[in-house]
Amino acid sequence: MTRIYTLVNQKGGVGKTTTAINLGAYLARFGQRVLIVDLDPQANASSSLGVDKNAVEGSIYDALINEMPVSTLTLHNERLNLSILPSSPALAGAEVELVNELARETRLKNALDEVRGKYDYILIDCPPSLGLLTVNGLVAARDGVIIPVQCEYLALEGLGQLTETIERVRVALYPDLKVRGVVLTMFDSRTNLGNDVIKEVNRHFPKQAFHSIVPRNIRLAEAPSYGLPVAAYAPSSPGAYAYEMLARELLRGDGVKVSVAKS
Repeated sequence: MTRIYTLVNQKGGVGKTTTAINLGAYLARFGQRVLIVDLDPQANASSSLGVDKNAVEGSIYDALINEMPVSTLTLHNERLNLSILPSSPALAGAEVELVNELARETRLKNALDEVRGKYDYILIDCPPSLGLLTVNGLVAARDGVIIPVQCEYLALEGLGQLTETIERVRVALYPDLKVRGVVLTMFDSRTNLGNDVIKEVNRHFPKQAFHSIVPRNIRLAEAPSYGLPVAAYAPSSPGAYAYEMLARELLRGDGVKVSVAKS
């Protein structure tokens, strides 16, 4: 069974791509077959796994616009046992090109149908916007949306707008769309604000906020520059521990037995 989760937040800099990459890496370490879909024209998820967006021969753009099979575009990292459907600069024009296409909101969902049985988890990393690419990501979220929320006040304001968008997509395009969970990121225990945000998120999402909270951690920020998830770059860091716990929590909630992580 393939579980498909879309990571979304229209606010940039909240740890969305960081969560997609590091959650995916730990799921892979726990024996899951994982595909990360980079749906962001900035291609940060691709570069975080060492993929040069300017050198890829095929990308998510080709799956959405040219309807090329996802399996022919996917790259596999043997060291990490992790696959990625990379992004490319061409994706920046995809929203305009899709406007007049039939079934434009379901392009990604239809493209992923081809590989659904090949992976245990597919994580879709959306751009920091609420445009047509993100709508495609939401419609493809077969098992729900994961929302990373930075532990700062302005992040809460954006959360309200995002939940309204999710509701609109649910009503108009995908009645089964749901929020799988909210991940609190960049938590600083030294500030009262961080704790206030945690309380507020738990009040709004009492059953959906993950217990695992990701702290501010320099190793998490450094890892992408080496083309590695934190699990491979700094496995003993607080950031790595947080994402390991998040992966365990997600697997338990999905009813998947958690095996010993591979070193």
